[in-house]
Amino acid sequence: MIDHKVHASPSKKMLNRADQLAWKMAEVASDPVAVDPDVTDMIINRIIDNASVALASLNRSPVKSARAMAKSHPRKGGATLFGIPATEEICAEWAAWANGTAVRELDFHDTYLAADYSHPGDNIPALLAVAQQCGKNGADLVRGIATAYEIQVNLVKGICLHEHKIDHIAHIGPAAAAGLASLLGLDNEVAYQAIQQALHCTITTRQSRKGEISSWKAFAPAYAGKTAIEAVDRCMRGEGAPSPIYEGEDSIISYILNGRTSRDQGGSPYEPVYTVPLPAPGESKRAILETYTKEHSAEYQSQALIDLAFRMGEKIDDFDTVQSILIHTSHHTHYVIGTGSGDPQKMDPEASRETLDHSIMYIFAVAVQDRRWHHVDSYAPARARRPDTVRLWHKISTCENPEWTRRYHSHDPAEKAFGARVVITMNDGSVLEEEISVANAHPLGARPFGRGEYIRKFNALTEDILDQAESSRFLELVQKLPDLTREEIKGLNPSVPDGYLVENDLVGIF
Repeated sequence: MIDHKVHASPSKKMLNRADQLAWKMAEVASDPVAVDPDVTDMIINRIIDNASVALASLNRSPVKSARAMAKSHPRKGGATLFGIPATEEICAEWAAWANGTAVRELDFHDTYLAADYSHPGDNIPALLAVAQQCGKNGADLVRGIATAYEIQVNLVKGICLHEHKIDHIAHIGPAAAAGLASLLGLDNEVAYQAIQQALHCTITTRQSRKGEISSWKAFAPAYAGKTAIEAVDRCMRGEGAPSPIYEGEDSIISYILNGRTSRDQGGSPYEPVYTVPLPAPGESKRAILETYTKEHSAEYQSQALIDLAFRMGEKIDDFDTVQSILIHTSHHTHYVIGTGSGDPQKMDPEASRETLDHSIMYIFAVAVQDRRWHHVDSYAPARARRPDTVRLWHKISTCENPEWTRRYHSHDPAEKAFGARVVITMNDGSVLEEEISVANAHPLGARPFGRGEYIRKFNALTEDILDQAESSRFLELVQKLPDLTREEIKGLNPSVPDGYLVENDLVGIF
């Protein structure tokens, strides 16, 4: 890997393209290096994972809305939608919109956490849709997905967006554009311009994950994927982009990621300096192997705590005898999904599902009481309003512990952790205390996810949705991914039986 130093640069310097981060990402995208077999296997796992959570969300409101919008843009020879027969084809950018929303709705697919947050599986719907519309085969799709993961994971390692109140989809835009460049075999010039356009158009604020979290949380990654497709299309037709997009005097680092603040405080106008690692020419793209999926439908930083709650709940007979629960955890967990956020909505029994899945106080209360977690039942309004749960929920708080923060940011996979130490104090003064470093499903956890676990998750989420024949067809097909023909690629979005889908009947513009 090569560590690239990135910072703002004055316009008069005329920064060479070869020195710009977007150009370096374009070079990664155009590198014809083969995809390693274990990377291909993980790509298959993530396509299975995306399908499982997307199918389970098909009749939820945001997904119905996205599907209705997509179906208003039919195209012969286009892409397919989750749940819909493959004979009904849609414009690729709108298929990416609908399928991306379905994948993200339950907050239940893969994750990578470092300097920032990410769900790299959000890239797959856009890449699959374009592969279907442009007649690409399974090997092409594998190359594109490997590139998209490589770019997003390494941007997340090097550039923190959330501390500047920018939503993490700003890393999806360039990652998806780079992945599409690999998929389509585009040259460096087109890839460079598309990466820049996609980033420029996906800078949004982090209010989407603050306060009363709305359904936009599900749409946001799909928006980034759709935007990336449109950016690539424009650049394939000869158009350019704001440049240099990262380093420009009036661009992302200078005016959004603290460059202006540095100037205003008397510092260098070309700080901060970010370090983004990228593969050297000819080096395999293996970043997907650093990512991990979810066993539970909730914010990733709650995964290990759900597993811990199951254990600790077995030791408590009467939850009204709990005086307090204090969760000692990392900075990110405390300030994003804990009491450090200062969001009263995280303690509100009337809060939206999107808000509840970003409240570790709510999540821990339900998990410790029920000793199970369900993607629907655990968020049901009646469950959130249950008086004994509300009483327990309001006794839970979080605090930052420097050691958990250090481990969260560690570059050593053996010590990198997303866990916490939980102290439960009872009314009689006795104390229960346990800790957990990583979720059970994590590669270093108690029960790491492999192909069998991905398939079990798929079956568990879809057994009441798919016909057995369709389930078997999809699982058999996807496991042959690198050998699939352009015709077979159309079959990677399973269809549901007639009568299952509930459609949005509200009238919009389209």
